[in-house]
Amino acid sequence: MKTSLKVAALLGAALLLISASGCNKLKARDQLNKGVAAYKNARYETAIEHFKNAVSLDPSLQNAKLYLATAYAQQYIPGLDSPDNLQNAYNAIDQYKSVLAADPKNVNSIKGIAFLYLNMKKLDEAKEYYQKAIDLDPNDPEAYYSVAVINWTKLYLPMQQERAKERLNGDDLSKDKKRCAELREQDGALIQEGMDKLNKAMTLRQDYDDAMAYMNLIYRQKAYRECDNPEQAAADLKTADGWQDKTLDARKRKAEKQAAPQGVSMDDSGK
Repeated sequence: MKTSLKVAALLGAALLLISASGCNKLKARDQLNKGVAAYKNARYETAIEHFKNAVSLDPSLQNAKLYLATAYAQQYIPGLDSPDNLQNAYNAIDQYKSVLAADPKNVNSIKGIAFLYLNMKKLDEAKEYYQKAIDLDPNDPEAYYSVAVINWTKLYLPMQQERAKERLNGDDLSKDKKRCAELREQDGALIQEGMDKLNKAMTLRQDYDDAMAYMNLIYRQKAYRECDNPEQAAADLKTADGWQDKTLDARKRKAEKQAAPQGVSMDDSGK
């Protein structure tokens, strides 16, 4: 008799837990819906509170975490390094990583993290996550393009410092053949990888004008590192100019396409 009572008590407790869990899931859905409504009206702080409630009520609700991450990301202002602003970025990254803990192949979360790191100037971390996005979706041109942008940034910033140093000291880098060789050795792989990624992006997306623009910029970085070889530097600059022309042509075609009237085309007979 006592055993039966214990079993009945355990079953009752289990039913209560199941009932409470189901109730929390319903409440979580309600909070998610309210959060989505606030998000669509650009009331991001209100949306964040609803999404946080939804995640607290049902930690398995992946959509709530994704929306919470996106809402935090919307609050982040690139280039502003205040603690509160950076915390928004880190909060978004934490939520994206929480999604990835349960779903490691969630490409949107991976790209969300990569984009935030890129805007925070955490280039190595951004590149790592864009490469993960490429591994999961090899046909995404934007991920290849983003890696190339990171490579160019890693080339450009030190070059600006180098040039500022030259101007300050009155140096002529072209006369320092050893330094020119060091720059090529140091940055050659970064340049080649950037070009390879851009070529892949342009293979996947026809008339990818942004990729063309960065191919122009990377060739100019290559030319700078040919400082002891004027002929090669001139050839690289000529190639860069060619990519600049291709960029302008692609953007012109894009603008013409957007300006063209939409709708059903008719032949001259009107049939």
